Amino acid sequence: MAFGVGHHLVGLYWITSAILVEAADFWWAVPIGVPLLAAVLAVFIAVPCGAARLVPAGWPRAAMLAGAWVLGDIARQFVLTGFPWNPLGSAVEMPGMVGLAFMQAGAWVGIGGITLFVVLLAATPALGRRAWFAALAAILLWGTAGVARLHRSTLPPPDLTAAIVQGNVPETEHRDHWQDRAWIDRIFNRHLVLTRQGVLQADGHPALVVWPETASPYWLEEDTEARQAIAEAAGPALATIAGTPRRDAQGKPHNSLAAIMPDASVGAVYDKFHLVPYGEYFPSYLPIRLGEQGWSPGPGLRTLHIKGLPPIGPLICFEAAFPAQVALQADRPAMLLNLTNDSWFGNSAGPRQHLAAARMRAVEEGLPVVRAANTGISAVIDPHGAIVARLGLDRTGVLVAAIPGMLPPTPESRLGLGAPALLAILSCMAALLRKRGAARFMNEGRPKNTNSIPKS
Repeated sequence: MAFGVGHHLVGLYWITSAILVEAADFWWAVPIGVPLLAAVLAVFIAVPCGAARLVPAGWPRAAMLAGAWVLGDIARQFVLTGFPWNPLGSAVEMPGMVGLAFMQAGAWVGIGGITLFVVLLAATPALGRRAWFAALAAILLWGTAGVARLHRSTLPPPDLTAAIVQGNVPETEHRDHWQDRAWIDRIFNRHLVLTRQGVLQADGHPALVVWPETASPYWLEEDTEARQAIAEAAGPALATIAGTPRRDAQGKPHNSLAAIMPDASVGAVYDKFHLVPYGEYFPSYLPIRLGEQGWSPGPGLRTLHIKGLPPIGPLICFEAAFPAQVALQADRPAMLLNLTNDSWFGNSAGPRQHLAAARMRAVEEGLPVVRAANTGISAVIDPHGAIVARLGLDRTGVLVAAIPGMLPPTPESRLGLGAPALLAILSCMAALLRKRGAARFMNEGRPKNTNSIPKS
């Protein structure tokens, strides 16, 4: 349990930055927010560690730990609305071709399968000298398979150019001025200017303009004037997809995106359904309330079909962190579009971990990812997880890049969480069978008890 708390304290320290944005109201949460979250998430590490103690030391214990760890990660994707952030498998996302090669395993077994391999390799020092040779062979095989996939799966040529607008609006500024009409107009105009620059840089090619999460301070579905301004700025672009607040027919507010067409109509909308507990809503099953109810969840995953564009799988903010829950297989998109606002977390590990999650979703699904972040890191990612183009943190600008083509459905995209879950269960079963075999051997080798007294 202590290890789990320490692990998540280090990995999630950046959440404190979000609390500090509203420090005047929530100063008291600074010393307890992240430690409390770390303590809750530590349970999903403590239970696998406890399960590992039930089997003999050596490879059975390592196999049980790895399998149970992955099952714990899958569980935390669903328990209490889910928070599958920063799994151990993300450790393979190293810079350069080496990291890219190891990431390719995600196409077959997802981030869960990679996590299982990482835990097994981490246990190698406790397994003796022979285990070192086995681990080295596994690493070489893993890397070789990744390199082979990179060379064999050729990407189709791009046929669409994206102009990703990064307005770079600090969250503290947004909080202080969100009711100031002059400030709102200035920020909106900044996005319009960047949109014009992006369309010009696209050099006449069909362009998809993308604004980040909540980039529009106006409710675009209801504001004809704002939509007309966007359509005019986008000019020849096929559509502008912008993060915006939205009210549904019942008047419930949603954190949404809207596709603004060249005639200023709304071509499609999507409402975020994976909301952040205590960030965007307050769970009804917990008694603590910190203010207004916040956003309402959308109906779930969908694929957007917008005139002139390939099918798009929309993801808002940390929805990109959920393996096997980012694209409909019955209506498979040609690309994933991730709109986010990581300005809450400053120049910390948070935005970088978020980008790493988006890269892994690209590999798992075999789809390119277009990522628009308010303060960065905006990026275009190919289906192998390689970053084609990026715009760094705390920069105001527009990123213009060709969107790579898609790959055929991967085994992971077809099986979803079933692939890592099956690996995890097999790993646990192997450990349990080894324990049963060891117990049977001990019982058979033990002399039988007898009540007779040997005669002298």
